[in-house]
Amino acid sequence: MIQLLDGFRDYVLVFLVVITAIVFIHEMGHFLVARACGVRVETFSIGFGPELFGWTGKSGTRWRVSLLPLGGYVRMYGDLEGPGDATDKLAAMTPEQRAVAFRGKSLAQRAAIVAAGPAANFIFGIVLLAVIFSVWGQPRTLPVIGEVQANSAAAEAGLKAGDKVLSANGESVTTFQDLQRIVRLTVGEAVRLEIDRSGATETITVQPRLDELTDVFGNKERVPVLGVMAPPDATTVVKHDPLSALVAATVDTGQMVSATLKGVGQMLSGARNSDQLSGPVGIAKRVGQAARLGIAGVLIFAVYISINLGLVNLFPIPLLDGGHLLFYGAEAVLGRPLGQRAQEYGFRVGLFLVLALMVLATGNDLGIWKFIRGVVS
Repeated sequence: MIQLLDGFRDYVLVFLVVITAIVFIHEMGHFLVARACGVRVETFSIGFGPELFGWTGKSGTRWRVSLLPLGGYVRMYGDLEGPGDATDKLAAMTPEQRAVAFRGKSLAQRAAIVAAGPAANFIFGIVLLAVIFSVWGQPRTLPVIGEVQANSAAAEAGLKAGDKVLSANGESVTTFQDLQRIVRLTVGEAVRLEIDRSGATETITVQPRLDELTDVFGNKERVPVLGVMAPPDATTVVKHDPLSALVAATVDTGQMVSATLKGVGQMLSGARNSDQLSGPVGIAKRVGQAARLGIAGVLIFAVYISINLGLVNLFPIPLLDGGHLLFYGAEAVLGRPLGQRAQEYGFRVGLFLVLALMVLATGNDLGIWKFIRGVVS
């Protein structure tokens, strides 16, 4: 019974708290910029479906918590439920109504309101990561090889203990974590390493091999590895002052975004398997596992989720913020909004893509696709 309650706390309650906080930050970004632009916000909802409880603020906004907690939305006066005859509806408004309507704002203001949600997620992730680096510190491991595993890719290429990695595939390497990140993004291609060996610079090409590794959460995955380990004394924990923590957090966020985009590109091209995509079930599992590592583990995972939510929302898919920005870009080029039919087709395609992505990710979480491959192979 105690284990069941612990599991409910870690896998359900902590997951809901983390997701609710991140969704709140995202929607608050939209809300604040909308209000700054003079738009009347009718509803600020955490979750979808029937309202559980809520209140109406002085500005007339209905703040509500809804039944289904996986998401949220901000409804602005004069916005439409998807594409439609925006020009006709705007023309039917009085000047006073048009002044507080989302559709009555300039193209730049509408784009700023839409972009503010993802921007809020990025800002929140960077600030939270900076707090983590200031309070708990940032682990940094020197890119020095302490051990080369026998019969590994590194051993075959001639790497030796004591070699210091300076760059990998032309990208500067300052920590062992940098090397791991670069190698794990390879999908069959070799890695060209520039190393310092006893004061002399050499170039060695290594072909990573796929190996099954277990992460700190106990999840197993097959990833490219070289077969090297850092010396036990090569890791230090650097506690930053607020300014350097902010700089380090921004750099780490940039690397996270770059790695995510490269991984998505590899999935789209077929070079990387899509098994790594996770849906709500997989995220809940990892949040629960992070909770068992303590508050720092939960906060680090919250950073990861916030940054990725902001990034995914910028993808140029209708229904997502990036899809709206794509339409606004077309409006800027054409000098007028896209036609009603074009927007409708765009939203249909966007809905299909979002649903397909959810099905794929949930299938990964539940092991459905792996089971099917095992049956048919």
